[in-house]
Amino acid sequence: MKHTLLKSLALGVMIAFAIACQPKKESTTDAAPAVDKEKIKAEIVAMETVMAQMYNMRSAASEEYYDNDATSFSQNKPPLVGKFAIDKSIKDDLESFPEGDIISFSVNEIFPSSDGNQVVEIGSYKVVDAKETVKFTGNYMSLFERKDGKFVCVRDMGASDIPKKETK
Repeated sequence: MKHTLLKSLALGVMIAFAIACQPKKESTTDAAPAVDKEKIKAEIVAMETVMAQMYNMRSAASEEYYDNDATSFSQNKPPLVGKFAIDKSIKDDLESFPEGDIISFSVNEIFPSSDGNQVVEIGSYKVVDAKETVKFTGNYMSLFERKDGKFVCVRDMGASDIPKKETK
């Protein structure tokens, strides 16, 4: 009898250890909601399309695109800090943007955060003339944050593929 009691006690201890050593299962109620990458990409594509339309109408303004405290980095320029500075730079660029030239943006990749509240976009742009001859291209990278239910750009940087003119 004593021997059976010891065996039962040993078996109980082993079962208790086996149960205690099992990995904790994640609660489905605590899990972050699944991020719909295609929906997020569609939102970013729509924003880039509107921005291209504004450029092409020569009336680009960043109200819907940039956050108030955004910073934009461009080639051969100091960083532009704040929506006002970014708007001014866009307007200055548009003054030298030839009539008939059209810009388009392509969203190549997006990388949303696990909660979907931040997105890194990697894209490219192309400028064509009235005959649709490519004049120049470039690439950009943007960081968006969801604020008040919509994405706004908080940081971006772009680089033209045009080689830098050598100075003598």
